[in-house]
Amino acid sequence: MIPAMRDGRQADTERRRQRVATAVKNAARNGTPISVSAIARQAGVDRSFLYRHRDLLEPAAQDPAGTSPVSRTSLQADLANAQARNTRLAARVQQLEKRLSQVLGTQAWQESGLGAPADIDELQRKITRLEQHNVELTSALEEARSDLDAAREANRDLTRALNQRG
Repeated sequence: MIPAMRDGRQADTERRRQRVATAVKNAARNGTPISVSAIARQAGVDRSFLYRHRDLLEPAAQDPAGTSPVSRTSLQADLANAQARNTRLAARVQQLEKRLSQVLGTQAWQESGLGAPADIDELQRKITRLEQHNVELTSALEEARSDLDAAREANRDLTRALNQRG
């Protein structure tokens, strides 16, 4: 990672950590319930930031008022949200797997030569052109056969005439 980027990320993380620490102190001082969601909202950070930096939650665990730092309701709400998100993500993964399977199946079918070609219209036009060419060739063949039959008849007549002379 580029040093300037790393330093910028570290500075951003430190600013967020300071906002969380301030939010925890204010909540403790005001006597408001301390929950992950409330602290995250007050500090303007995502709850996942707090879960990645567990040490930020330790002051909340040492609440002098003796109240629960993270309420059972808050934990249940977080769990329900996580389960709902997990369900949505599992459905999305299943949907994407099905789509990928269809795309790969279609691609394999086409590459195998067993499937219909992609441009059926072009093939239909080619079939029409070939059929017309076939009709033209058949007509030319019939004409050539007719000419050949006439030439054979003329050859027989000439052969007969020569045989009768001699």
